[in-house]
This record gives sequence, C-alpha cells and structure tokens, in this order.
Amino acid sequence: MDPVHDYVTTVLTDKFEVPSDGVRPGVTLTELGLDSLAVTELLVTLQEHYGTAAPDDAVSGEATPEDVVALVHELLGDTQQPAGQLGEE
Repeated sequence: MDPVHDYVTTVLTDKFEVPSDGVRPGVTLTELGLDSLAVTELLVTLQEHYGTAAPDDAVSGEATPEDVVALVHELLGDTQQPAGQLGEE
C-alpha cells in the first residue's frame, strides 16, 4: 500500500480521532468531522512530517483523504500520483 496514504490515515485516526472505518473513498474531511482549523492543522502536520510547504488554502474541508494524499505526492515531486481538486468548494 501507499505509505503516504497510510500516514494520512494514521494522522486522521490518531490525531483527529476519526474512526478508521470512516476513512473511505469519497468522504470529505468535513464529513469526517474536521473543521477549518483541523484541516489547517492536518496540512501543517503533513508539511512538518514530509518537510514540504504548501499554501494555507491548498486543502479545504471539501477535499477527501485521497486529495490530501495526492497533494503530498505532488509536493514530493511524485508524478505517479495525480493531484486532486483540493481548493474547490
């Protein structure tokens, strides 16, 4: 499995107390219970872990965990993973 996906899932379940069975395709961060502050905190956590930088508005509550994983791959320069539509609402 994708280690970035695994880490994003771990952060969502451990730090934000999202039930592991709740992290599934198509579910938005808002639907997982993250408010705008939590979405920003998620982005900061990932940036610190991977040593990357992204605009503060790179992820909205309408993004899915898959979008977040795609953003991390994009920031890491991994062209194998397509980026999602992260800032759209």
